[in-house]
Amino acid sequence: MSKVNDIEELIAGRSAEEILEVISGLSSEKIVFSTSLSYEDQVITHMIFSKKLNIEVFTLDTGRLFSETYSVFNSTRGKYKREIKTYYPRTEAVENMVSTKGPNSFYESVENRKECCYIRKVEPLKRALTKKTIWITGIRSEQSANRSDMRQVEWDETHQLIKVHPLLNWTFEETKAYINKHNIPYNSLHDKGFVSIGCQPCTRAIKTGEDFRAGRWWWEDSTKKECGLHTN
Repeated sequence: MSKVNDIEELIAGRSAEEILEVISGLSSEKIVFSTSLSYEDQVITHMIFSKKLNIEVFTLDTGRLFSETYSVFNSTRGKYKREIKTYYPRTEAVENMVSTKGPNSFYESVENRKECCYIRKVEPLKRALTKKTIWITGIRSEQSANRSDMRQVEWDETHQLIKVHPLLNWTFEETKAYINKHNIPYNSLHDKGFVSIGCQPCTRAIKTGEDFRAGRWWWEDSTKKECGLHTN
């Protein structure tokens, strides 16, 4: 884990913009940033594109996204004139799942939901991260209880690479203020009570006082609801 410690030392005390600049300057590394086009990810996308940093930006299109998500995707491409590489689930896997279990099997059990997440998100992510050495994310620690003790730089055993979270210590208010200050395109669903936005059938707006993740897979009785993209 010496490289994790080395990067931690390089970015210690730096702002999110400075962290990205330092990481992008590591010429021997293959660096990617995964965006779901959320508030947080739009902040990092802006930092990467506006500074023309040497970091590949990619997204996962599950085939079940909100139309508002596609709108912000298009607006982002238009504003920055940069490519966002897009990964889709394997057609055969989706066809088999829907043919045998129907289009909404994820409501029927946690196992079915995890199967859908795996096919639509986890497997495409594996392809996106193949041969990469540093994965930048938009994770913030306050987003869920199991992220509260995350380190800003960590080793991802599943994908065998280093993960860096430049916005780990940012609050939701700081994130929203940055979006407004820099006139960054954002998902209009955020204005309607949607905080964490994923696939349309699996996401709802949250109510005042509800947990950040309450709007994801709300029918499940679990305090640690994740789709498998971030396993550590």
